[in-house]
Amino acid sequence: MKKTGLYFGSFNPIHIGHLAIANYMIEFSSDLDHIWFVISPQNPLKKRSTLLANHHRLHLAELAIGNDPELKVSDIEFNLPRPSYTIDTLTYLEERYPTNRFALIMGADNLSTISKWKNHDLLLKKYEIYVYPRPGYPADQIGTDKNILENAKIHIVDAPLMEISSNFIRTSLKKGKNIRYFLPPKVFEYIREMHFYEK
Repeated sequence: MKKTGLYFGSFNPIHIGHLAIANYMIEFSSDLDHIWFVISPQNPLKKRSTLLANHHRLHLAELAIGNDPELKVSDIEFNLPRPSYTIDTLTYLEERYPTNRFALIMGADNLSTISKWKNHDLLLKKYEIYVYPRPGYPADQIGTDKNILENAKIHIVDAPLMEISSNFIRTSLKKGKNIRYFLPPKVFEYIREMHFYEK
């Protein structure tokens, strides 16, 4: 049975930090066979107004990953009821891909708010979670109710701390900054060609 890590996110846009985390998870710190970047159409905890259109974020992720056999881009949530809830997506994926065993990949900032997630108790009980550090959220000092995590299968991953964020990318582009080395080359070129995030 293949073990697949699900890396959920808006990826607005995808950047080198996302790819570095995925690469680290595969090569250094886990028993994951594959990682799927699950592009979220709407995060219930985020404002939708800042999101680039679904098909553009999907295309940017596909450009970033290219032909890497260990990585995949998934638009599975585009066709599910909205807002998207992780537990519902996982249930659907298990039915559709019965030979895969799914685990979650998330930053420590997301884990700190997991008590707000739909059916978080079932999520923590049933699925392994691989947690990487985020600025202001050291993975070894998870800021959520310890009782919630008591029986969870959480793997703290000593991945490099990535100071890059999609918000930084968007803000920099709006200011007219050249940030080509923060993005995969094809992603940078497509964003520049389409004039994304300039206004």
